[in-house]
Amino acid sequence: MDLGNRRVNGHITSDVLETTVNKFSKLSTETDVECKTASSSVASNKISSESTSRTRKQYPRKRTEYIEWPDYFMAVAFLSAQRSKDPSTQVGACIVNPDNKIVGIGYNGMPNGCPDDDLPWGKDSEDWLDRKYPYVCHAEMNAIMNKNSADVKGCTMYVAMFPCNECAKLIIQAGIRDVVYYSDKNRCKPEYVASQRLFTMTGVTVRQYKPSRNRIVIDFSDIDAQCMAAVHQEVDGRDNNDVS
Repeated sequence: MDLGNRRVNGHITSDVLETTVNKFSKLSTETDVECKTASSSVASNKISSESTSRTRKQYPRKRTEYIEWPDYFMAVAFLSAQRSKDPSTQVGACIVNPDNKIVGIGYNGMPNGCPDDDLPWGKDSEDWLDRKYPYVCHAEMNAIMNKNSADVKGCTMYVAMFPCNECAKLIIQAGIRDVVYYSDKNRCKPEYVASQRLFTMTGVTVRQYKPSRNRIVIDFSDIDAQCMAAVHQEVDGRDNNDVS
């Protein structure tokens, strides 16, 4: 520290000494304040972190038994199939956009306005006109026609069975880019071989659905059971709090 020429007979004058002491004292005070502030901040962060951790541990955890998107969409297709009046084959289809929103659902059945009881449902009659095939609209067609969006371009179709050649043409024309099917039991029949050829030529991705579970059960009484369980849990929680 520069003391200048403020000396008398080789000694530091009192005003210089007082100024120097004051500067060191101020510096020491500022350092102590900074240290205390830093320590307080660290302690505060630690308390906040511990508090948040304790709070998070108290939250109920989400259920882990929920179904994944592919299972959900294929289940919707299978559920829709239950609306079909076809005695031999019930097929459903579900169209999903890139945001995982359902934009179309359908199942196999007679055209609108055609009485179900006035047309044949069999498939073995010698007369082709007495079979169901000339009349029934397939699930894929109905799902596309039932769309609730402007179009289904870029969407994915979940369907119970591999599409036939007629449905393949509709899928391609509608702009659907992915087809997820469950069963391909008819893959060796010419109309299904033609479907695969059409999909390959147009770049439509086709893949077989592999379920993560074999059964998805819908139990209408389950919702009441859940409500009752929630009530009992709330009552038990209050009782425990009263005891403590």
